[in-house]
Amino acid sequence: MRQFWSLTFCVCLFSLSSVCAQPVPKPSRNRIEQRWSELLNSPPELYAFLYEMPKGADLHNHLSGAVYAERYLELAAQDHLCIDRRALSLLPPTAGQCPAGASEAALAEHNAELKSAMIDSLSMRDFIPGPQSAHDHFFATFQKFGGLNKTHAGELVADVVKRAADQQESYIELMAVSGSGPIAHLGDRVGLQDFEVTNKKLEEAGLEQLVADLRARVEEMDAARERALGCRERPESPACRVRVGYIYEVARESPKQEVFAQVMAGFALASSDPKVVAINFVQPEDGTNAMRDYHLHMQMVDYAHRLYPQVHITLHAGELAPGLVPPEGLRFHIREAIELGHAERIGHGVDILYEQHAEQLLQEMRDRHVAVEINLTSNDQILGVRGNRHPFPVYLKHGVPVVISTDDEGVERTHLTEEFERAVLTYHLSYAQVKQLVRNSIRYSFLNSMEKSRLEADLEEQFTRFEQSAFN
Repeated sequence: MRQFWSLTFCVCLFSLSSVCAQPVPKPSRNRIEQRWSELLNSPPELYAFLYEMPKGADLHNHLSGAVYAERYLELAAQDHLCIDRRALSLLPPTAGQCPAGASEAALAEHNAELKSAMIDSLSMRDFIPGPQSAHDHFFATFQKFGGLNKTHAGELVADVVKRAADQQESYIELMAVSGSGPIAHLGDRVGLQDFEVTNKKLEEAGLEQLVADLRARVEEMDAARERALGCRERPESPACRVRVGYIYEVARESPKQEVFAQVMAGFALASSDPKVVAINFVQPEDGTNAMRDYHLHMQMVDYAHRLYPQVHITLHAGELAPGLVPPEGLRFHIREAIELGHAERIGHGVDILYEQHAEQLLQEMRDRHVAVEINLTSNDQILGVRGNRHPFPVYLKHGVPVVISTDDEGVERTHLTEEFERAVLTYHLSYAQVKQLVRNSIRYSFLNSMEKSRLEADLEEQFTRFEQSAFN
């Protein structure tokens, strides 16, 4: 009898395991297309679908702009900062006291009117252009929360990473390392002559030590991120599984001698710290120094690239629109970023069709696999470029690789899911096109080849599981 039950149990177990071993059938193409059509007619359902969909990487994300105003106010209260009631900005106290016309930041936690006004001031929420343009309001926000203690950087990275993990992102490249401060001051002291001469003077004046200091700050920021997320205790938690790469920022509105020092420091840092995956230029591309010195800036990058050819380069270029600058200012930025600045990716690229020989440039970008980081909400809010005025479908038409990214999700009050939703609904993308955009985000990331291969394989597994659940 005991043998009978054992045999019966084994047969049943074998049968059950055989059933369990059967692969879940992949959804048919017709089923996917049918369900996708249904989603396009119901934006709330589309949003829910996209939120759970694997999204690969966000490759264009400024840490300072990724933080929501509510979080800044919380930290300001914690640090005993003040609120300038007239400018609606954060500022440090003087001798432990808020100056005249300012209140303690903690007051905003109990004063709904003040809190609401501060959120509007620190973001694009409910902004209506008037005496101040949307462009100017956007860029002004960064000065308003600049008084926060820099020691919070790791916590803020953790906040951004948690949001990414909730949306099924695998990787983020954060612009979070700046060459302003001591490095810019060193550039001022040394001045700018011939690049070779100036670089040697920077080295003699202590640039190497300042780069080492930056490297230590990156290490501490990343360690603080891991502490805030509890990665030592829960290394397999979703947020701790999100890979983070840091991008070094050059402030392009600085005087040219400061820009050169920042460029050289950035390349030196990225060549010696694997956590720093690339360099980029930030601040308004239409600014006075940015426009006047643009060609010089690209020459600086070209020079640094010759010294550090292994350093990855992504450049804000073409974040411009007609009327924002004179017509001639729209004619060459993207081309020079690629051909002189060696950009492997272009941030924004909005004015591509105003460039000289635009068709030829689009072909060159396609053939050289220069990806474009598309930031639809940002381009709408800052430049007023949206819908059929945006070159996103032109890039797709010409086979230029594109990725969807957020830019400044906190200031813009958006996140990656909403960027995908906007792209799908505005440009009637197919599900296959959306998947390609996601795959591009890993393919054109600055991960090393081994990590990239691993994340690409993981992404395909994620899509398989997701589609079996969403379409069957």
